[in-house]
Amino acid sequence: MQKYLLDTNSLIYALNGGVKIPAYEYVVSVVTEIELLSYSKLTQKEEENIKHLLTHFQIVTLTDNIKNTTIYLRKRYNLKLPDSIIVATAIEKGAVLVTSDKQLLKLDCLKVVELADVKN
Repeated sequence: MQKYLLDTNSLIYALNGGVKIPAYEYVVSVVTEIELLSYSKLTQKEEENIKHLLTHFQIVTLTDNIKNTTIYLRKRYNLKLPDSIIVATAIEKGAVLVTSDKQLLKLDCLKVVELADVKN
């Protein structure tokens, strides 16, 4: 079964009711967890919803391999640090990256799709 890594923007889109996440194996970078939960205007209910949603995914923390791949990606593609960590995590986990980020959709170092293209 194909594994997918959900970028922060894909999870926000799903949380806002934009699309249902099809049933596959998903992972999420710890960076996405931090980005989702650190929004300053997050209500208690929104925080609870996010925490509940995150229980359905494996949260991948930083490893030495992810760190080293992040360094390489930042140098090669001039990505922002959070994006580099998320991409490195997808590479490390052998996952397809699911994102709406136009810069990430152009990457040639892994398979990248938009959430709407992940079909049941």
